Amino acid sequence: MNSLPTAPVDDDGRLAHDIAGEGPAVVLLHGDLLDLTMWDEEFETLAADYQVIRYDARGHGRSSSVTGDWSHAEDLYDLLSHLCVERARLVGLSLGARTALDFALLHPELTESLVLAAPGISGRPFRDPYVIQHTAAQLKAVNRGDGGELFVEEFLRLWVDGPCRSPEDVEPGLRGRMQAAAAANLRAHPGGLCTGRPREVGAAERLHEISVPVLALLGDLDSTDIEGNVTALADAAPQTRVARVPGAGHMVNLEAPEAFLKEVSAFLAA
Repeated sequence: MNSLPTAPVDDDGRLAHDIAGEGPAVVLLHGDLLDLTMWDEEFETLAADYQVIRYDARGHGRSSSVTGDWSHAEDLYDLLSHLCVERARLVGLSLGARTALDFALLHPELTESLVLAAPGISGRPFRDPYVIQHTAAQLKAVNRGDGGELFVEEFLRLWVDGPCRSPEDVEPGLRGRMQAAAAANLRAHPGGLCTGRPREVGAAERLHEISVPVLALLGDLDSTDIEGNVTALADAAPQTRVARVPGAGHMVNLEAPEAFLKEVSAFLAA
């Protein structure tokens, strides 16, 4: 994948994207500091039955860098408009799930269903002491001018190792893959740590408005914040089904690919 087509988005931005297969549209939305390659396995498998679209969010991968305030959800709207997609099933992890929720609230007519893995929710603050500690360490690294190696390591501690494991407990190939992706992203978008602010809808107060079917996936080694997000979804969004993934942390699809695909494939086909 040496080159990718791009779609125009607000404020002269461009989103690099990749499409395979035919059928109903399924959009894969990656996590923060990562890129569309985190979906390599799912992209190929799901393309047997769907038109699968994956893309690099603004400030990530091969898409344009952030130069001011922006909206990930409206970027997704611009991408689907560019591709003439009238309605889509959205599959997101972490930041990608957060974007999918915002999009579903802004554009319910375009949203068929939601798969939310280890979901973030806009407007819902972090409360887990572990998450607060390592988020503060990330900010400290930026303020000290070390937005590289130390920042990436704190990202790994937060969202790859998680509160239940030490780095040595995580499969080395997974940790190395996530380290390389995050480091490459920071090299490609060095200003992304401090340029602009995301425009979000505050989904935490509007989850009851989500009327489409939702599959929420939770690794049992993830933080209490993510568990709380899943609980909030299950309590408020009437068509939410929760699937717990044993032995997985935040990177659910990468740690338990077979279980993830089994759950997602069954949900999309329903």
